[in-house]
Amino acid sequence: MDDTTATTGDGQGTPAGENPTAGLLEILDDLAALVENARSGPLSTNVKIDREQALGLVDELRDALPTQVARADEVLAAAESTLATAHRKAEEIVATARARAIELVQTEQVVVQAESRAAEIVADAERRAAALRTDADEYCDRRLADFQHDLDALGAQVAAGREKLAGRLEQGAAPRVRWDAVRDPDWPQESPA
Repeated sequence: MDDTTATTGDGQGTPAGENPTAGLLEILDDLAALVENARSGPLSTNVKIDREQALGLVDELRDALPTQVARADEVLAAAESTLATAHRKAEEIVATARARAIELVQTEQVVVQAESRAAEIVADAERRAAALRTDADEYCDRRLADFQHDLDALGAQVAAGREKLAGRLEQGAAPRVRWDAVRDPDWPQESPA
């Protein structure tokens, strides 16, 4: 992994405002680089990779994935909270406007003027409430679209990686025997000359 990357296996190093899936993508890039840069054995398409390094990257993925999903849940919860706050404020504005309208009707000498003013206040409050609802809904939609885009990109990278590995597994299905790993092989005896 790049030494300048602030993200660690626990996912706590990503500063606010960064792409929440950046840590996962870096780990996947490192895993792909490990496989792509691995040396192949003589007369073989099989490659040798550092098992500890590969398992370390897999462990980082396992550690980072729940953190990234939790971050996505936090973003969604924040969007829902913003929407709920906007709805609550809109309802407060409408309730305040209605209360003010009732007060105007009760205190004004001319009932017609009071009703007219009350209707304007209610209409203005409802316009503001509708604008707040629209803004909150658009914000939530943008955040969810960003999150969906990030998840789609991550899913595409995972699928491409799996497809590449599946192709390699199909090509090298039969394991190769390494003679240096065989203990006491029965070598044919040379006949004396």
